[in-house]
Amino acid sequence: MTAVIIIRNGRIIDPINDSDGTGEIWISGNRIVSPGSVDAGDAIRYDAAGSWVVPGLIDMHVHLREPGEEYKETIASGTRAAAAGGFTAVACMPNTRPVNDNGSITTFIRKTAETCPARVYPVGAVSKGSRGEELAEYAEMKEAGIVAVTDDGHPVMNSQMMRRALEYAGSHGLPVISHSEDAALSRNGCMHEGFVSTRLGLRGIPAAAESIMVYREIALAELTGCRMHLAHVSTAASVDLIRRAKERGVPVTAETAPHYFTLTDEAVRGYNTNAKMNPPLRSEADRRVIIEALGDGTFDAIATDHAPHSVLEKDIEFDLAANGIIGLETAVPLTLALVRSGRLTERRLVELLSVNPARILGVPGGTLAVGATADLTVINPTISFVYTEEAVLSKSHNSPFLGQTLTGKAVLTICDGRVGHDELQAR
Repeated sequence: MTAVIIIRNGRIIDPINDSDGTGEIWISGNRIVSPGSVDAGDAIRYDAAGSWVVPGLIDMHVHLREPGEEYKETIASGTRAAAAGGFTAVACMPNTRPVNDNGSITTFIRKTAETCPARVYPVGAVSKGSRGEELAEYAEMKEAGIVAVTDDGHPVMNSQMMRRALEYAGSHGLPVISHSEDAALSRNGCMHEGFVSTRLGLRGIPAAAESIMVYREIALAELTGCRMHLAHVSTAASVDLIRRAKERGVPVTAETAPHYFTLTDEAVRGYNTNAKMNPPLRSEADRRVIIEALGDGTFDAIATDHAPHSVLEKDIEFDLAANGIIGLETAVPLTLALVRSGRLTERRLVELLSVNPARILGVPGGTLAVGATADLTVINPTISFVYTEEAVLSKSHNSPFLGQTLTGKAVLTICDGRVGHDELQAR
């Protein structure tokens, strides 16, 4: 492998260094170096004219399904999809089989990911088996490499346990990621509770099932002073609570997913199981507030909640189908749609998809500064393509966006100085 890579003529957007302008990025080994500071005789050269060069994107919420459900996704296939989507790093949720609630599973994930085209940061379980009965061994998992804890997919219903989880995780410098859902309110529901659910005859999940738990999580973060991150926020009421909490200085951060600012519960019509997820797609009013909160700083991150499922879990009756959609390869074009409509700036996009996820998880990345690890993404914001099943690199194809023409995509992804995805040279 040639040690030097030079990317020229791209628009470099680096919020941490307050940089936004045309220039060159030089990479030597696994580091970004000053242009002209090393011998470039054998360098690989890219012409990124018309594209953006940004810090490597970091998805802080994905499901890689390995170990246990490799027929849906593996760490290898998931990271290939991540690199194709522009992500140089992903944080994988612990709801594998077995659950990542101990150091041996964490170590397995890290070792399996060592040669993959994107970094993998394991997230450990809050409770053993994610059963909500007994806290997992955070110290052991931290030593093995976790960057946060969560029982994602299973809300921690016991408030005392969540308080102890915050205090225990906080003592190890780990944030707690909350799957905010009141299971008593959402039980047996399969879509957003509203006009559409009534017309379809499907049991609904009220928005309050999320916002009630968001309120509790904020109260516990305020009580303990420990970091709480709220995952896949979908409702206007939750946004209002988060905004007020931040104004008070509560140590809370939050993410939403591209499907919540792109789709509404109308996508479920026709009993489309590729539009079934948890939390469910909400109303148009919720969607509008989610978009506003991305622009005004209420949200810290955009995460895909990439959730691969096979046809065995999706091509069945709607109320029995699994929740979730894949998202690694569509996040960039869906977010760029907000930039084109003027509701998000380019700088804010980079903050939401790179800078802030690195900060929240406490991992490297989020900058193109000289000396930083060479994790970067080149995005062509204008190229259009049809998102087809044949082009999907994930092992699963459960996406409501299949067949659509999308605009903007990652054309070059470099992780640790190595090219993980390359469509730039072929242009």
